[in-house]
Amino acid sequence: MENNAKPDLSSVIRLPPADVSTGDDELDSARIEARQYLEFYTWVSAIKGEYLGYGAEGIIYIFLFEIETSRADVNPWTWVIVGDVPPTYLPADDGKTPFEALDGYIGALELWVDAARQGKSVAELIPVDVDANPANAEMLASRLKFLDEKILPELKG
Repeated sequence: MENNAKPDLSSVIRLPPADVSTGDDELDSARIEARQYLEFYTWVSAIKGEYLGYGAEGIIYIFLFEIETSRADVNPWTWVIVGDVPPTYLPADDGKTPFEALDGYIGALELWVDAARQGKSVAELIPVDVDANPANAEMLASRLKFLDEKILPELKG
């Protein structure tokens, strides 16, 4: 099955080529982190285009990447979220705008938080690179609350 859901490109800003600085060191660092995170996956053959969906220095960055992939089941449009939160990717099928991508991200991580609080397995949930225990769940829950109350309303406009 081919995934061709396209994002709303009017909701993002096209970034210059990867070897050209944006002029913002924090943004450039976050962009490098997002690129490296995405390029880790074998289904990414190349990155064709890069966009900024949202950035809050030191908190969160939402990038949109257009990728080349040899797999028909991989959407060529992928969101990558990095910052003071667990990094992740979300295919554009899961959101057409930065708001929808972040909303889906928060929802997926809330499932992880609930499972970690209860000592349940997180194996089938969004990957988070910390132990699934109540202490880590509480730290992540506080970040998610901030994103939900402060950042999502900004993105909704």
